[in-house]
Amino acid sequence: MTYLASDARYSAMPYRRTGRFGLKLPAISLGLWQNFGGTRDYPGALEILSYAFDKGVTHFDLANNYGPPPGAAEELFGDVMARDFRPYRDEMVISSKAGWDMWPGPYGERGTRKHVIASAEQSLKRMGLDYVDIFYSHRYDPYTPLEETMSALETLYLQGKALYVGISSYPADETRAAHRILKEMGVPCFIHQPSYSILNRWIEDDGTIDACRELGIGVIAFSPLQQGILSGKYNALQGQITGTRASENYSLSADRLEPRLLDAVQQLGVLAQARGQTLVQLALAWVLRRPEVTSALIGVRTLEQLKDCLGAVDKLGFDEAELAAIDRAAAGGLTDQKPRW
Repeated sequence: MTYLASDARYSAMPYRRTGRFGLKLPAISLGLWQNFGGTRDYPGALEILSYAFDKGVTHFDLANNYGPPPGAAEELFGDVMARDFRPYRDEMVISSKAGWDMWPGPYGERGTRKHVIASAEQSLKRMGLDYVDIFYSHRYDPYTPLEETMSALETLYLQGKALYVGISSYPADETRAAHRILKEMGVPCFIHQPSYSILNRWIEDDGTIDACRELGIGVIAFSPLQQGILSGKYNALQGQITGTRASENYSLSADRLEPRLLDAVQQLGVLAQARGQTLVQLALAWVLRRPEVTSALIGVRTLEQLKDCLGAVDKLGFDEAELAAIDRAAAGGLTDQKPRW
C-alpha cells in the first residue's frame, strides 16, 4: 500500500527562517546518521520517516558516509523516495555532505574538488535525485585550500545540483573565511551544521554562533542530545550499556560516560520533570532557545524516541531562573568538543 501523507502534517510543527534567507526549516529535523544503515529494513524505515513527515518534519539530513556501511542510509532513503515519498519531493528539504572517509585511496575524503564533486554525484545516484536542497562541506580540511573546497560547492550550486550550500563543524575563523570566499563567488553560505547541546557549548565558547548571527548564516545543531547521553538512558542503565550506542563504540565510547557527566544529567532530569517535560524535550528546547538556531537535528532508533523528541515543540520557552538552573546543573558535565581534523 502506497504511503499517503496526513492532511494535518503542517498543523503543529513550528518553522523558522534559516538565518537571513527565506527558506524555513522545521524546528525538529531528522538525521539518518547511524540508524538507517544495513540493519534497518524498509518497513521499519518507512514507519519512522513517514511518521516524522506526518508531524511536519520536512527536513531529512544525510551524508555520503551515513550507514553503516557508508552509503547505506542514502540508498535506503532513495528507496523510500522512489516507492513512497516521490509525490512529496517538493515539500521536502533533503541534504547531504562530503568530507569524511568514504572510499579507499587519497580521493575518498576531505575537501578537495575531486572528492567533493565526485561524492555529490554518488550521493545523488544513491538517492535517485536530480538535486539536493542543501549540500555541505562536512568538515574543514586544513590540508586543502579553502578556496578549492568552496569552488566545489560553487560548481554544484551553479549546476543546480544543490539549491543551497553550507558548512559543517567549521570553527569561527574558518566560518568567516568560507562565507567571504563564497560571497566573492556570488554564492551564499546558507547554513552551518555544528554539534551543540547543553553539555557541548563550543560554538558559544569560540564565537562560531556569533559569526553565524553576524553573517546571516542559519544554524542547525547536530547531536543536541549529546549522542543519547541527554536522554538519561545511561543513568538508568547504571553501567549496563549492552545494545546502546556506547556498547557499539562507534561514535560514543563507554569511557566517556564519566560519573561527573552522569551526575549532571541526573540533575538536568530533575529540572525537566519540574517543567513537565522529559529530559529529551528539555535538551531540544534548550538548543532551540537561541534565535540563531533554525533547527535541532535529531537521530532516532525507534518510533517512541521520535515521538518523545517531537514533544519538545510543545514547550520551547524558558525563563531566566530556569536557564540559570540548567547552567548550574550542567556545569560539572560540560565537555570540550571543538572540531578536530
